[in-house]
Amino acid sequence: MTIFKLKWMRWGAALGIVLALLMTTSAVNVQPAVAQSAAADGIVCTTSANATFTLRTESGYIGMSDDNTVFMWGFSVAGQPFQHPSPTLCVNQGDTVTVIVQNTLAEDISLVFPGQENVVANGVLAAPQFTGGALTSLAPVATANGGAMTYSFVASRAGTFIYQSGTNPDRQVRMGLFGALIVRPVRPDSPPAGASFVYGEGSAVYKTGPEFMIMLSEVDPYLNQAVERGQPFDMSLYKPRYWLINGRGFPDSIASNFAAWLPTQPYGALARINPYDPTANPHPALVRYLNMGTIEFPFHPHGNNGRVVGRDGYPLVNSDGADLSFDKFAVNVGPGQTWDVTFDWRDNEGYNETTNPVPVTIPNLQNMVFGMFFSGSPYLGTDGVKPVGDTAMTQCGEYYIIAHNHALFQLDSWGVPMTGPATFTRVDPPLPNNCPQ
Repeated sequence: MTIFKLKWMRWGAALGIVLALLMTTSAVNVQPAVAQSAAADGIVCTTSANATFTLRTESGYIGMSDDNTVFMWGFSVAGQPFQHPSPTLCVNQGDTVTVIVQNTLAEDISLVFPGQENVVANGVLAAPQFTGGALTSLAPVATANGGAMTYSFVASRAGTFIYQSGTNPDRQVRMGLFGALIVRPVRPDSPPAGASFVYGEGSAVYKTGPEFMIMLSEVDPYLNQAVERGQPFDMSLYKPRYWLINGRGFPDSIASNFAAWLPTQPYGALARINPYDPTANPHPALVRYLNMGTIEFPFHPHGNNGRVVGRDGYPLVNSDGADLSFDKFAVNVGPGQTWDVTFDWRDNEGYNETTNPVPVTIPNLQNMVFGMFFSGSPYLGTDGVKPVGDTAMTQCGEYYIIAHNHALFQLDSWGVPMTGPATFTRVDPPLPNNCPQ
C-alpha cells in the first residue's frame, strides 16, 4: 500500500478532544478470580484462572454521537456496574468454560453459545424450551427477578465466537444481552518468535500483543424507551437509528479503552500498528469482526485489504490443511457471523524526503488547509511546518487511515452523518520511535 497521509477531516471539534485524551485510561475494579486487561488499545479480555465467570444482568445508559443517551441491558461481571457491550470472555482451547448467569431483570433470560457443542445447563444438556407446544426459549432460562442458571461446555475449537440471550432474542439481543467469546488455541507446535496462532490448526499467525475487535451492532431507541418505561413494543416496527462499533459511535470509537468520559462503554476500536518489516516487524495484526445486528455490515478499512483467515471459528484450510485464506477489500459480516482477518501496513513506495520525495508539488503554506490528523508532512514520522494556530492532533508524525462501514446509511446517528461504526488505523513510525505509548 502506498504511503499517504489523511489530509481531510469534516467531523468537528469533538475529534480534537477525543484524540487529545486518546491515551486516557481509568482503573477497573474486578473480583479476585476474574481479571480484565486494561490496555489503552486493542481487545480487553476478561479472564478467569478456571474459566469460570459469573455474569449478572444490569441496566444502564450509553451515550450516542448525537449527544442522546439510550437505556440498555447488558451482562457484567458480578459485582461490577453496567457496561456495553458485555465483557469479552477469553479462554483457552480445551477449557471447560462455566458461565453462571444471575438474572435481575423482570423477564426470563437465557444464554446460547453459537459454535459450542454439548452445552449443559444446570448439569443437563441444554435444549430449546416449549410451553403448550410453543417455543419459548432456545435454552433453559434464568427466571425473572433473581433466577440463576449455570451453563458449561468444553471450548473444543479456537476462534472468535459470540454469546447472547436465547430467550426472545429479537428483543433481548437488541437490548444488549450479548458479548464476545475468544478461544485461544493450544497446540503442540510453537508459533514463530513474536507471533501467536489464530487457530488450533492451520498456519495463520498474528503479532503477539494488541489484537483488535470490531463488534458491530444496532439500536432502535424506541424499543429501548418502551422497555425502560415497561411498555409493550411492536417488533414489526423495529427500525435501527444508531449503529455502533464496540458499543460506541464515531468519534468516541477512537478513544482509548476505559476513557473516563465513557464510563459505561469501555471498549475502543482504534487499531494501532507499526509498518511491516521483514525482520523487525514481520507478523500482521489481527482483527476479530462480530455482527450482533439484524443485517449485513460491509466494513472497509481504507487503502488496505485484509486477509480473511477464518470465519465462525473455522480456519480457512482444506482437508489437507492447505491455506485457503484470501484477501478482501470489504469484510461483509452477516448477522451472527464472526470473521478473523489479519492485516498490515507496508511502505511500498519507500518515500523519503531526501532520497525518494513524494512526487507532488506542495502548495504554498498560506494556501493549504490542514485536517487535524495531518502532521504537516507527507512522510511517516515527520512533523512538518503548520500554520499558526493549527489544531493538528498528531503526536509523532503518525498516519491515520479511516475504516468504516460501507453501508453509508449506517454511518449515521439518527440523522447525524459521518458518525456510527467508523474508526481509524493508526500507523506509528517504525520502532524505536518517540510515540507516546
